[in-house]
Amino acid sequence: MECQRCRAATSEASRFCHICGNDLRSADGERRQSFAARPDEAVASFALVSTIMPRSSGQRPQTYKLALIISLSAALLAAIFGALPIALLIAAFAIPIVYIVYIYDVNLWEDEPVTVTVAAFVVTGVLAVLFTLLWTRVFPLQPTLGSMFGGTTGPQVRDLLVLLVLVPVVSEILKQLGPLFLASRPKFDDLMDGLTFGVISGVAFSAFETIVLHGDLITAGPQGTTNSGLWMAIVFTEGFVKPLIYGTATGLACAEFSGLGKGYDGFTPRYFAALGLAVVANMLYQAGVFLLGFVGTQPLGQILGVIWGLMILGLLILRLRNVLHLGLLESALERAARDGGVGAHGELGFCPQCEMPLLVDAGFCAVCGTSLRAKGQGVHVHAEAASGSVETTTGDQA
Repeated sequence: MECQRCRAATSEASRFCHICGNDLRSADGERRQSFAARPDEAVASFALVSTIMPRSSGQRPQTYKLALIISLSAALLAAIFGALPIALLIAAFAIPIVYIVYIYDVNLWEDEPVTVTVAAFVVTGVLAVLFTLLWTRVFPLQPTLGSMFGGTTGPQVRDLLVLLVLVPVVSEILKQLGPLFLASRPKFDDLMDGLTFGVISGVAFSAFETIVLHGDLITAGPQGTTNSGLWMAIVFTEGFVKPLIYGTATGLACAEFSGLGKGYDGFTPRYFAALGLAVVANMLYQAGVFLLGFVGTQPLGQILGVIWGLMILGLLILRLRNVLHLGLLESALERAARDGGVGAHGELGFCPQCEMPLLVDAGFCAVCGTSLRAKGQGVHVHAEAASGSVETTTGDQA
């Protein structure tokens, strides 16, 4: 049997092509029902671990799920018993620590894990501390533990402007610095690398921002069990909702900076669109949680803030899975082209329409079906088996 996507010879017993990942038994050409990192999941699903830790999904996905559940449960239990400093510290660093362990566990970037981790985590953390200290002292926000329907003071316009403009825009720019620097290096210009750097940076920013914002609660000692419901809502927000919103939003933008095709795409319209999406997601989250803090009596406002954050997170996860799915399919085509004759260091051709890698001797793109000759820009890649050399010609020359 022949794969209709990459023309590779496949076994009659195969469901997916072993070269490009095409679903051989379905008309689902884009594999929307089989997520590339986890085929038993649809692309449009809310599976968290296979989205932010795709390289672990085929090895030990339950390990990371269990680690996240245990750390979050420990933080919530500490909040229930009034040990708020412990709860907040666990919540702030739970996801970042699990994610760093994941990076080492799957041996990402092999000989440079320390450099990568420092650049994308510690540097972002320092920037988060400095910026959060600056804006909280220049523009201190009023407490949100009131009720706008109960006669207490409502939100101030100045506070809304700070949370709708200053904090989302500047913080997102700071989150991008380390990941974009790394993604611009030839060794780390893959879409998967950009996405991973962005997630690291986002969760790092969240962790250190939480420490600064709740420094008074952390240093105040145990708070007792009177407001355990309120403390649990705060801990769940700071330990689960916020870091994942920050991580997925920044990961999306950094993935578009890396982009498809040869090298990194850089500051393209797609990158700025993704950056705008990340900023808008941060704006909606920050403003929503702040405004909902004035609704009703506590912990109602905080619980509504958690629900609001989960809604935003769900939308970001869906978008991130689509970007990741496309990136994994691209990697499969690149491997097919290299194994087909281009070689490890040969010059790959890329479709001028969809930017996916071209297979050896391609006259049409295996993904979008574009005729390379009709485009006049396509690149046919030829491999000479006898000499091992590689020749590339333009579509007009073919």
